[in-house]
Amino acid sequence: MHLGSERELVTFLVSAENDGKRLDVVLASLLDGHSRSRCQALIRTGALIIDGATISEPKYRVKQDQQLCFKEPAPLDAEPEPQNIPLTILFEDEAIIVIDKPAGMVVHPAASVEKDTLVNALLFHCGDSLIGIGGVKRPGIVHRLDKDTSGVMIAAKTDAAHHSLSAQFADHGKNGPLRRTYNAFVWGVPDPEIGTIDAMVGRSTQNRTKQAIVEKNGRHAITHYKTLAAFGGDKWTVSKIACQLETGRTHQIRVHLAHIGNALLGDPTYGTGFESRERNLPMKVQKSLKSLARQALHAVDLTIAHPVSGEQMHFSSQLPDDMKNLENALQTAGS
Repeated sequence: MHLGSERELVTFLVSAENDGKRLDVVLASLLDGHSRSRCQALIRTGALIIDGATISEPKYRVKQDQQLCFKEPAPLDAEPEPQNIPLTILFEDEAIIVIDKPAGMVVHPAASVEKDTLVNALLFHCGDSLIGIGGVKRPGIVHRLDKDTSGVMIAAKTDAAHHSLSAQFADHGKNGPLRRTYNAFVWGVPDPEIGTIDAMVGRSTQNRTKQAIVEKNGRHAITHYKTLAAFGGDKWTVSKIACQLETGRTHQIRVHLAHIGNALLGDPTYGTGFESRERNLPMKVQKSLKSLARQALHAVDLTIAHPVSGEQMHFSSQLPDDMKNLENALQTAGS
């Protein structure tokens, strides 16, 4: 079944196969789009009546032929304001929405950015198709891209989808198909040209707004990379690389690549110290880099297991125009 926006009263009879099972387990099996944790929260709010009595204990063991009456409270309106912001949608169904995020768009509202975010746009676009994540009508953000990183992002529209996707991202693809690949343009040529960066990432002790490689109080972080192309002249070298994340820490790719001496072109935070190299670039490349006005990083591929069907799904996004222009300038200058 699928609950409509009117949140009607729904009645079930406990079947023989559910006799003796926990109430939260049974409810989760009966309600599409609801995770077990969400069902536990609903039970505790008194949303379930069994044979005329309100049961608020998720561990309650149901009995065959008991009558379960359920009325889900309408999800609370999300605090962010829905805004009619155009989106490039790669895929959408009742459970998920996949978008091609443009550079310059913040994913989630914060104290410094309260509107014009991806969440504001999704609230407007999805509307009543958002069943409610944790009882709030909002999209389930399971991973983020930095404001100035473009590319493929996925969000959940139901609580169950949010639970499934969160588990996939937390598992880092160890037991499923999850894969995240980025294209980047970096200073120099990585050595070796194919490799793995395994270094903990945590908040910088020198600048609390930045991340850094740390020896303690950090989070395990692994980035696999492959050099796709190299460009250069007498005084400059730039590479196009592909990065595959095994973990997803804040600014992970940017910090890891700067750590091995191959910071992203255009990165104002982790590329400091590389600015002097810009004057050695051919003028056409300098102009393209100035027009880019951001770190040269794009989420090009995302593979997941669909949270409902389990089907392996692959989504991709071509390089946006600003990075294509940079690549074209590099190819011309480096030929």
